[in-house]
Amino acid sequence: MIGIGNSGRGDDALGWKFIDETEPLGFEVDYRYQLQIEDAALIKEYDLVIFVDASAQPLEGGFSFRPCEIKNTITFSSHRIDPCSILWLCQELYGTTPEAYVMAIEGNHWELQQGMSPEAEKNLAKAIRYFNQWVAEVPAKAALHAG
Repeated sequence: MIGIGNSGRGDDALGWKFIDETEPLGFEVDYRYQLQIEDAALIKEYDLVIFVDASAQPLEGGFSFRPCEIKNTITFSSHRIDPCSILWLCQELYGTTPEAYVMAIEGNHWELQQGMSPEAEKNLAKAIRYFNQWVAEVPAKAALHAG
């Protein structure tokens, strides 16, 4: 599980907080400020990868959890690479891709500050409840670590 964010920028900490709270489920975790092309080498070793990030976009219910589709959206600047492009790079460079999902959690405040907004905390709690249920319904998912 890869948590993307920054705990010093308000609600941008959502990705990190999510993996802090779900780590007891047994997933290996990694913290990133942003995804880099090198992350394709990291994910090639896994059968299942979950990317978790804050979203500035309004999301129905405060979060979304969806399969990550392989696609190349890398542009001139590699400052912001999305999870689907990391999957594409993994396929292009290593000939393999893990099953992958994106958990996006709606945030509202991105200023330099410690702590998240009350709205983000509520959305985080809803996302964690959903994820715990998803893992419980498909127990094999929780057992998928390094391949």
